[in-house]
This record gives sequence, structure tokens and C-alpha cells, in this order.
Amino acid sequence: MTRRVHDELVVVLDFGSQTAQLIARRIREAGVFSMMVRPDLPAHEIRALNPKGIVLSGGPSSVYEAGAPRCDPAVFDLGIPVLGICYGMQLACQTLGGRVSGGSHREFGRANLHVQDRSDLLSAIPERTSVWMSHGDQVTGLGEAGFETLASTPTCPQAAVRLASAGRTFYGVQFHPEVTHTPHGADIIRNFLFEICRCSGTWKMADFAKHEIERIRTIVGKERVICGLSGGVDSSVAAVLIHEAIGDQLTCVFVDNGLLRKNERELVQATFRDHFKIDLRVADAEAAFLSDLAGITDPQEKRRRIGARFIRVFDEAAASIGNARFLAQGTLYPDVIESGHGHAGQSANIKLHHNVGGLPADMKFELIEPLRDLFKDEVRQLGEVLGIPAQIVWRHPFPGPGLAVRVLGEITRPKLDLLRDCDEILLEEIVANELYRRTSQVFAVLLPVKSVGVMGDGRTYDSVVAIRAVETQDFMTADWARIPFDVLATISNRIINEVRGVNRVVYDISSKPPATIEWE
Repeated sequence: MTRRVHDELVVVLDFGSQTAQLIARRIREAGVFSMMVRPDLPAHEIRALNPKGIVLSGGPSSVYEAGAPRCDPAVFDLGIPVLGICYGMQLACQTLGGRVSGGSHREFGRANLHVQDRSDLLSAIPERTSVWMSHGDQVTGLGEAGFETLASTPTCPQAAVRLASAGRTFYGVQFHPEVTHTPHGADIIRNFLFEICRCSGTWKMADFAKHEIERIRTIVGKERVICGLSGGVDSSVAAVLIHEAIGDQLTCVFVDNGLLRKNERELVQATFRDHFKIDLRVADAEAAFLSDLAGITDPQEKRRRIGARFIRVFDEAAASIGNARFLAQGTLYPDVIESGHGHAGQSANIKLHHNVGGLPADMKFELIEPLRDLFKDEVRQLGEVLGIPAQIVWRHPFPGPGLAVRVLGEITRPKLDLLRDCDEILLEEIVANELYRRTSQVFAVLLPVKSVGVMGDGRTYDSVVAIRAVETQDFMTADWARIPFDVLATISNRIINEVRGVNRVVYDISSKPPATIEWE
């Protein structure tokens, strides 16, 4: 596939920081496109991307640890401004002749920053301000390379440094400007982008749509594309974007895998055939999927089997469509990062998404993933640019493996039907209480346990259902939603009274991290 082209790009080398994705987001929010890459990407490959700037993220390692991630030293000789954050600063300073050692005092949390040089990087930053620290090592010597100290804290003399000599332009900050706990962090990032990298900040979602449409046309030519359409935000935006690019060369296939929400099939057919006039085929594959999942309890194995069957179904659908060469998917940036299939950086492999992992080696299609550079909220922005109705753009996400990852343990049709009924009641009450747009994702989970209950004069031993509701901006981190108690009470009462086989409802109050949003 051809490389995505952007007029302005800042590359983020990911050294494994939990906030590396935030760096990329803050840059995009400032109007400059950003892309995360693996930390050891060779300098000549970075040069080929033609970036306006390079950011070295933080990370959990010490620069002295065996096997600690390192960047190509030639990165500093490209003539491109570099900003090092935390570990990125330490690595750069060590590489360029400075000294790094274990700090006498570990800083974690807020620290008081004293700014000595309020030009370029720290322009318009108050002389004294608060920043967020998270480090043990720190730069303790600037060597003879020409570093200058820009700011300090009581326990970190080199909290911000600059090196501008011999064709090198490097800035380093020991703190984290990307987090909201650093009040002027966004200003510092903007200073790097506009004062130092000389970016224009004109990137917007309409530009992304234009570039992506042109890129898809170039890739596809006169070939045919099939797209797996679920009715969720991601696949809907991907389908409409591709349809804008190639029109009737796109055929969407809706796979009824038996793992869907209630009435999902009817909704998708009405929306995309009637509203968007897209060629939509429905593949009835419930029996095949449930057969594959019979007796399987391991969540990763569920995803692998669903992914493999998904492609097999598409093989069959392609035969009726005729010579489809490409398969389009609504893979997002968080999917790529969390699955470890993206920039091949240091991020841990948290989960396996069926649309980025588990695909068979003999897959007959070439993949098109037009959204794989975008975060969830950016996909919604793109949907609005494309004119997709708000009720679809703002629909809560639904996982590719469907209810298979919300029925914990073995999958059976009766369990799926029970969960569908619970989920319908839950969403009815969330919508009725005007909480749908105030929450990011709300769903029910059927737990693999039973509990004792009393109904009427009899003892019951029935299923337990968990309710999960979260608020998030990018789905990389999330907090549990504070649903009013009276709403939770109504939801619980309705589920227990209206869904036969459930006698207990619990509410999940876990944030991400450490918990993921989905239970499996």
C-alpha cells in the first residue's frame, strides 16, 4: 500500500511510555499530524517521512539498563528539531555527550518549575509554574556539547535543556508536557511545533479525508473492494469514506455471526441500503461461528477463531461479488497500538483484536485500513465531515467479536439471547435518562457464575450480569461513569424482573488502566 502523505508531520518515537499516545494526540490537537513509530527506526527512514519535527517519548527504562531501547544516533544529525521527554531527554543527552545518573530524590507527581530562559520552547510560560514529574534518573551533567539549562526544579537542576549547535536542534524536558497535570504543557508543545519546527498548524480532518480518498483511489485503481460492515461507528465511517473514493467498486458485507445486539441486522440493512445507497450483502453465518466457538472459554482463542471464520465468510462472499482484491476494515490507532501490530514500538500487547490479529496466513485479500491512524474521537470528526448522520457517528462502539467477549466463558445461543435482552434494557434506560451522549460506552456482561437469590417464596440459583459504563476521550484510558443511583436501580430492577435467568446485577467501577474497557 502507498504511504499516507501529509503536508506537515511530526514523528513520535515510542519508548514505551504509558502517555506516548497522548503526545501524538496533543500534536494533532494543535493542528499538526503526528505518527508514532518504533524507537529504533533508522534515521534514513525517518528522513523519508519528511517530518517537520521529531519527539522522543518517555519510557519505563533506565538508559543504563541492558537492552534499554535506543534510537539511531543519526536522528540528531538530520537537521530536524528534536524534543526529548523524560526518558527521551535522558537518552538524547547521554548520546550527545551529557551525563545521566540516578537522582538523589525520585520525583513522582507535581513539581515546582523555575523557568530561567523564557524564549522559544518556554516562551510565554510563567517564570514559576507546576509540572508533572515521573522519573528516577535525571541529567546531572551537560558535558561540553553546548547544552543550556532552560528550567529547573528544587531537586532537578536540568528540568529543561536546549542544544542548538553544529546543525543540531534539540530540546529536552524532564517533565511530561502531554498530561493535563502540567498546566502549561500544551503551550510548551505548541511552542515546539510553531516556534521551533515552524509548523503552520493547518491540518484538519477535512484534509485527512481528502488525502485518504485520493490514496484509496490510487491503491484500488479499477479493482473491487469488500468491506465488513457492522453498523458501528468505525466500519460505517470506513465504508462511507471508501464509497466516496471508489463508488460502486465497493461492496459491503454484513456478517450475521449470531453475536450481535438485538435487531442489529435489521438496523444495518435499513441504514446502508436506504440512506447511503451502498451495495450491501448479508452473510448468514451464525451456525458456523457458534460451531467454531463451542466449548471455547479462552478469550484470545475466541478472537482468533472469530477472526479466522470472518475471513472465511468473506472468501465465500467474494466469490459471489466477483474478483474482489481488497478487504477494508475499520481498524483504529488504539487497536493497532494495543495489539502490537502497528509501529512495532515498546507498547505491551494488551489484547488481540480480530481485525488486526488472528488473520490466516493464506488470506486472499489485501487489507485497506483507512482509519488506522485515527483515535476514536477523530473517527467521529471524520464521520461528521463525510455527512454521516449523528445517530451513527455518536453511536457507542461495539467490539468486532461482538457478544463473544461479553459472555464470559463458553458461548451458547441461550446465553447470547439472555445477554441481548439485558443489553436492550440497559441501553433503553441510558437513552431515556439522556445519558447516552454523556457516556462513551455502556454494555452488559454475562458472568460465568451463578448466585443465590429469592423470588417470591422460592430460592433461585441464577446468572449474574455486570453493567459497564465508561467515559473517555480516546479509549486508551477511561474512567467509570458515575451513573445516578436511581437510574442504576431502575436498570437492575428491570433486568431482574424482565429477563428470566438473572437474579443479580452488579456495577463495574474499574478504570482503564488497570482494567480494560471490555472484560475479555
